[in-house]
Amino acid sequence: MGAADNNAAPRQGQQPEGGRGRAPAPEQREVKVMVVDEPAAAVSRLQAQRPVAPLQVTTQAPPPPMSVASGGADLPPPAATYQPVMQQTPPQPLASLNSRVYTNQITLCLFLLQLAAVGLAVGFFVYRAVKDIVQDPRSRNARREESLLRRWLPPVEGAVALSIVLAFAWQKAVRAWPRAMVRVILWSAFGVMLAVGSLLMCFSMPATVGLGVAMVVFSIGTGLYACWVTRRVRFTARVFEKAVQPVDKFRGLNGPAYLMVAAGFVWISVWCVAVIGAVNFRFPGLTILALVVSLAWTAEVMRNVANLTASRVIALYYLRGMQSSVQFSFQRALTYNLGSACLGSLFVPTIEALRILARGLNLLEGEDEFMFSCAHCCLNVMNAVFEFGNSWAFVHIAAYGRGFVQASRSTWNQFEGQPGMPALADADITSSVCFLTGVTSGALCVALAGSWTFMTHKQYTATVSLMAFYVGYLMTRIGMALPQACVGCYYVCYAENPRSRLFEDSPIRDRLEKMKEDGEDAVGVAPTPRFPHQHVGAA
Repeated sequence: MGAADNNAAPRQGQQPEGGRGRAPAPEQREVKVMVVDEPAAAVSRLQAQRPVAPLQVTTQAPPPPMSVASGGADLPPPAATYQPVMQQTPPQPLASLNSRVYTNQITLCLFLLQLAAVGLAVGFFVYRAVKDIVQDPRSRNARREESLLRRWLPPVEGAVALSIVLAFAWQKAVRAWPRAMVRVILWSAFGVMLAVGSLLMCFSMPATVGLGVAMVVFSIGTGLYACWVTRRVRFTARVFEKAVQPVDKFRGLNGPAYLMVAAGFVWISVWCVAVIGAVNFRFPGLTILALVVSLAWTAEVMRNVANLTASRVIALYYLRGMQSSVQFSFQRALTYNLGSACLGSLFVPTIEALRILARGLNLLEGEDEFMFSCAHCCLNVMNAVFEFGNSWAFVHIAAYGRGFVQASRSTWNQFEGQPGMPALADADITSSVCFLTGVTSGALCVALAGSWTFMTHKQYTATVSLMAFYVGYLMTRIGMALPQACVGCYYVCYAENPRSRLFEDSPIRDRLEKMKEDGEDAVGVAPTPRFPHQHVGAA
């Protein structure tokens, strides 16, 4: 240590040539001696004067090092203060599950106004029918209305009661034997429609023969469709089997469907009496047509309310692992999401029907370039519209409280995010299976009501048969809302979270992987049959 001091002292006292030197201050030499001879005391005094800041982690550039000038004087601290910066990607917030916004409010108002107007009309027609029968039973209108009540109402009410039994029988069978019931429903629709159509033709009346021919033609189309989708049946059956498994985990999930069916039974019963009262009103044809359209919209809304309730319970189970309350989900479907149910009830059947028609036109190819170019154009338009209105939307409406159009786009965008998923969802025949259950129940109701009316009052056979088919179909579709909602949730929730443990052995994953390996664009479906071009001058 002494050698170091002897070497440092001359350098500090050395003066450059041509300049003036300055002797070191005594206190500076004292500080230097303290640093060398008493390091612990110097460090403690320095820490007391300038406490050391704690270590900090920073991703910015560190400040320049502080230097000690001759004599041990520190440089002033820099003006800029460096704070630690932690760069982390914020977690994506989960979508809200308890939105309290009424969706599609304009459609909701229109439906409520329509329901109020029809309720007043039904009440007026029921009052008029009862009044004519009670106050003036010998009048012409009273006799006619009494005759309709006795001859027309009991078979229709019997058909409605039968449709309720069939609705829950179909639902129970689908839940108990999902793999077998897909094939059974497809071929039952063909056989039952053919048999009931032949029965109506055997009644040998012009109206019943025309109705029977229509049912036979429809049954032939159903049989051809069943043959065409044979390769899809196995996959649809597996999806049905997986989709309905969570139903047993939620007690009372069938309750909303039961309640909607009971409300439908009451409404249809009163509605039938109102139709009898409307027969003697001005413009009876237009009045009854308006009542029929109103009943279709109301029944479809009832079905979608049950659909939304089941969709919320099942979707939250798949997405968040939650045991959602069935009662709370039912209340949301009747309040916040009712507008979306009303809008979807209007557009989904219309869009799907037009899309089926456009596809049917595209099955044909001929020499008329203009005609078939229009058919292709219509199909492209309907496919574009399908993105903004489809039945898959009810899952996001129920889970996230979105509007119908927004939910349609979000679900379809999720499908497009998974390679092969749009083709897989587009080729699904679940909706067709549920539709054919309604058709089969309607045909069975025709067999009951038509035979009953033919044995008592033959002149009303065709009218009662047509009405029995209509109400039987509507009531069965309400009861089948639960399995259709389960399948919809299975597709949409898989597209949103395919890595969930609940989809480890999903048939959708297996099918997508097979499609990727084989390079397929559809779900193992045979190519769509088309009629070949007929070239002029061909041999």
